[in-house]
Amino acid sequence: MSGARESVHGMWSGRFAFILAATGAAVGLGNIWKFPYIMGENGGGAFVLVYLLCIVLIGIPVMMSEVLIGRRGRQSPGLSVKTLAQEASASTRWQIAGWSGLVASYLILSFYAVVAGWALAYVIKTARGDFQGVGAEAIGAQFGAHLANPWVLMAWSAVILFVTVYVVGRGVHKGLEKAVNFLMPSLFVLLGVMAIYSATNGAFGEAVAFMFTPDFSKLTINGVLLALGHAFFTLSLASGAMIIYGAYLPSNVSIAKTSMLIALVDTAVAMLAGLAIYPLVFQYGLTPAEGPGLIFVTLPIAFGSMPFGTFFGTLFFIMLVFAAFTSAIAMIESTVAWLVERKGLSRFTATAATGGSLWLLGLLTVFSFSGASWATFELSVFGKSISSFFEVVDYLTSAIMLPLGGLVIAIFTGWVMKKKITQEELQTSAVMYGIWRFAIRWFTPVAVAIVFLHLIGVLDRLLRLLGV
Repeated sequence: MSGARESVHGMWSGRFAFILAATGAAVGLGNIWKFPYIMGENGGGAFVLVYLLCIVLIGIPVMMSEVLIGRRGRQSPGLSVKTLAQEASASTRWQIAGWSGLVASYLILSFYAVVAGWALAYVIKTARGDFQGVGAEAIGAQFGAHLANPWVLMAWSAVILFVTVYVVGRGVHKGLEKAVNFLMPSLFVLLGVMAIYSATNGAFGEAVAFMFTPDFSKLTINGVLLALGHAFFTLSLASGAMIIYGAYLPSNVSIAKTSMLIALVDTAVAMLAGLAIYPLVFQYGLTPAEGPGLIFVTLPIAFGSMPFGTFFGTLFFIMLVFAAFTSAIAMIESTVAWLVERKGLSRFTATAATGGSLWLLGLLTVFSFSGASWATFELSVFGKSISSFFEVVDYLTSAIMLPLGGLVIAIFTGWVMKKKITQEELQTSAVMYGIWRFAIRWFTPVAVAIVFLHLIGVLDRLLRLLGV
């Protein structure tokens, strides 16, 4: 089927274009903003080791499955899964796996654009020297003031979404492919420059020891499960991105080889991000377990104190913005493709409508951060305290929709799709296919189910009952 059909939206020009685009979807704020601080909170090297194992054993098999579905179906995620379910003479209800990803990516982008707007604002702040010679308390107060101003947050998120709409509205070749051909090499160069600068001007040896010397006494069961979950989320799995990008993949490209390469590059970016950040953190006596404020509070303290801090701080936040854009264009693409396929809208109209609605939905996040009374409250969901609309959306997507979506994707490709079809699409050796099939049928569903149970608190309560 895949060889006889092409997506109505266009096709990648080749394997390299797909690798850049899919890597851009995977490489985002999660690699540069989230990964360093959760590594710092969970003991460093031991956490990294578990994370790498999870990438290999879970991330790559699920990515191969999603790209397979996209290329075989050649449509938006929900419609691709529906088509393949019909091909397998199975219930079309399996399409929930695709629709779940589309909805999840839409919801995630509504707050992702707001956080990406922080990075864009900090490019300006750093470039004009706002952090030079300023103490830690004042820098923390700057970040607090930024979050407390809804008009500022609304404006920066609008800029992020406007550029995203412009790029995606131009189509696969002129928009998506052209953007990633510029953004991804630029991101790699900026990250390399930052890592080299940190190595020569920071406590590089201390950072390497922290990241790559396992100390399992510091790794808890929660840390293991967090590594498992982050390996799953950092590759943009179960968000529809890999399915829709797979829909534009030429039939003669190996899914297995490209998936492994994408996972390798994504992981390398996460490691380089740590090597760019931690030497500065240790050099200036800061703490690696700072949490989400590591990027927007802790690092500006270092940039404000180091030689050429304004220049390299500006480069760092430009890099963060580039990473945010490559993920944003991937997350919006599934919704745009569906509107074009089923509602008959032009691509630009579909993109503009999606961008506008995302900005409006993002107001829930904006007013959550600014502390508006109507956007903040107290809830307990599966034992987790939730205090704002932002936390509701974040928890709904990361703790429920993505794990369940990944679980259904694994079961669908491993148990519902015909073996002959998956062999035809993966185009790999018998040994590699056997490894993938075992992982996707047995290991991955169990592992993802464990992550899901942990995130909703069921596993934690069970472990407490067992005295673990």
